[in-house]
Order: sequence, then structure tokens, then C-alpha cells
Amino acid sequence: MEANDMKYTVTSAEASKMLKKILEEKSILLANERQSSVFNASLGEDVESVRPVYDYEETQTALEDFNRKVRILKHAISCFNSSQVVGETGMTIDQVLVYIPQLTEMRSRLYDMQNRLPKQRTSVGGIGSNTVIDYRYTNYSVEKAKEDYTRVSDELRKIQTALDVVNTTVTMEFELPD
Repeated sequence: MEANDMKYTVTSAEASKMLKKILEEKSILLANERQSSVFNASLGEDVESVRPVYDYEETQTALEDFNRKVRILKHAISCFNSSQVVGETGMTIDQVLVYIPQLTEMRSRLYDMQNRLPKQRTSVGGIGSNTVIDYRYTNYSVEKAKEDYTRVSDELRKIQTALDVVNTTVTMEFELPD
């Protein structure tokens, strides 16, 4: 630890907020650099009177400080996510962050499947008195799809809640330069 490093013990949620704040501050500095690193002046105008305040060296040093903090913080979050097990899932946070979208996609697909009728009229066609009616049949048990939808929805809620608990109660440690 360098003399000017600060040691932090925070939750994942707090670390994410810290990261967001650092990225916002960096964005503000970059916007200021874009606005003040170049300027226009008319011929005959006193250039120094319209020159905006801008210190190249100071700005580059500040940007590198932001980048170093982002690297350190993202690494700490990454290490935490790859080692911290979520509740009784047996999965680490990074695995859960992959599993949640998979469950969400599965739930969406099962939602459509559970709402189908086992037999449904799709079209009526024909010419004159020769009417042809087409039906669409499910090739699976709608009841089983309903059961699976409920199971997947419950699993998704359970794992999201377990992740919320970890993100707001379990802490990690890291050091950031002042």
C-alpha cells in the first residue's frame, strides 16, 4: 500500500456506485478537455484574453489517475464476483450473472408456450362450399409448460433475491489512490 492509498471495505453495491462516480468524474474532465483544449480567436484579437484555462499535463495526470482507479476497482469487483458464492446456489456471482439472463429467456419462452391452446384454429380457406379449416396443435403438454414456467419464475426470483442479499451485505476490500 502506497502512503497515499485509501483502504476500502465496501459491499458490491457500494463498489459499483464508487465506480459509477469515478466514471462520471472522468467524463466531466474529458468534456472539459474537449471544450478548453482548443479555442478560436479572430485575427487581430488578443489571443490570451480568450484563451480558456487548460493545463495539458494536469489533465493527462488526472485522466491516468481515473483510469488507474477504474482498473483497480473493476479488478476488485471481478475477483469478488468470481469467488463469492451466492446463497445456497453453489454458483459464484459471475456465474449467477450469466444464469439470470438464461432463466429470463427461458421464462419468456415458457410464458408463450403455457398460454397456447392444445388445439387452435389458425385459418379458414377454400372456394365456395369447399371450406377448409386449419388447426394448430401443440406438440407438448401445455400443463407441463405451465409447471415449468412457475418453477423457472420461482427460481429466477429466488436467485435474484439471493444476489441482492450478497450485493448489499457481503463486503470486499481494496485500496485506491487518493
